[in-house]
Amino acid sequence: MQNELNNCLNIIRSGGTIVFPTDTIWGLGCDATNQTAVDTIFKLKKRDKQKPLLILLYDENRLFDYVKEVPDIAFDLIDLNSKPLTIIYPGAKNLPEGIIAKDGSVAIRICKDDGSCGDLLYKLRKPLVATSANISGKNAPFAFNQIPNELVENVDVVYKPNYIGTIDKPSQIIKLNRDGSFKIIRT
Repeated sequence: MQNELNNCLNIIRSGGTIVFPTDTIWGLGCDATNQTAVDTIFKLKKRDKQKPLLILLYDENRLFDYVKEVPDIAFDLIDLNSKPLTIIYPGAKNLPEGIIAKDGSVAIRICKDDGSCGDLLYKLRKPLVATSANISGKNAPFAFNQIPNELVENVDVVYKPNYIGTIDKPSQIIKLNRDGSFKIIRT
């Protein structure tokens, strides 16, 4: 399994794309700091570039690398939430087009998974694009066999460790404002 993880890391670091189990559903991913890789994800998903992609981080302290100002309430939301939570932060930085929304925001989820997704993020030490492994507008895949063949066949690697999914829906989404107020987008 370590060889599979190392191969996956090498692919991501070289600008490649992957299918992998996230902390919620099966995802399509790449190095979120690599514009060419991000563009490839949009092509694979047939996704409108006006709909930005979310990223995963392993450590909430890395938020400061990608968000200009992190309101204190963000850390409370991350710590207190027992389910995966994606937070949309204002003032994104150091990320390519396709990750940053028109309004300058960025969607980030801190992955608390101790399994394969967490291992991947911990060793990557970079943000990872994590969008559902589907064609845009189609159902999100909760099982590997629900991923369209055209995606599986066109990514550089399928990272399929001994994965047993326990979550059957995408993450909650909250949009956070600079003043600490927030709006629930998806429960």
